[in-house]
Amino acid sequence: MAGRSITPKSPGLSVSARKIKDNAADWHNLIMKWETLNENGFTSATKIMNIKIATRFKDKLEIECDNVASDDRSMPPDYNVALEEHCTELLRTFENMTKIHQKMEKLCSTTKGICDLEKYHHGDHRTPLFHTWPTSYFYEASVKLLEMYSKELKLKQTVVQEIAHTADQDLLMVYLSSWLYQPYIEQSSRVILESMLLETGHRSLL
Repeated sequence: MAGRSITPKSPGLSVSARKIKDNAADWHNLIMKWETLNENGFTSATKIMNIKIATRFKDKLEIECDNVASDDRSMPPDYNVALEEHCTELLRTFENMTKIHQKMEKLCSTTKGICDLEKYHHGDHRTPLFHTWPTSYFYEASVKLLEMYSKELKLKQTVVQEIAHTADQDLLMVYLSSWLYQPYIEQSSRVILESMLLETGHRSLL
């Protein structure tokens, strides 16, 4: 999600409306941070893959030539150092994504609490807090976003756990591609987020 972070400003709104508007801004900002981390993780994963492929090619070449002693075909010292460094970077990125996911869970829980409170006070006939959305729509939108990012986080966990231990080049490419393109984060996520920002006034109505 390109663009600067949104700082919520909500004069004249009810407490529930201000909180919903703040949550919409938080969703935007968290997704921006997630995308930045995804790019960082892709860079680390690419370096890991390149090291694995380069070392595999080197080993294959040495075996075919058969002109070095078997003891010399072990991994060079700098291989382990570089691989460990990039794996640590990837793990750190994943841990930061996990923290973002936890904040997304909190947003979803907070939004549900607001919806429950609004229903308790006003029943099912509450006037929309902003333009057209019933309060429940904000919770439904949050749930949909959280489901996508939850599935994506599990996929990234698999990549982090397996990429350094995989020798097959095709499988390495699958891991790298899945990290970059995030298959569980559907195109509809952008529509959901932008609709939420539009409804709460963070985006201007044309």
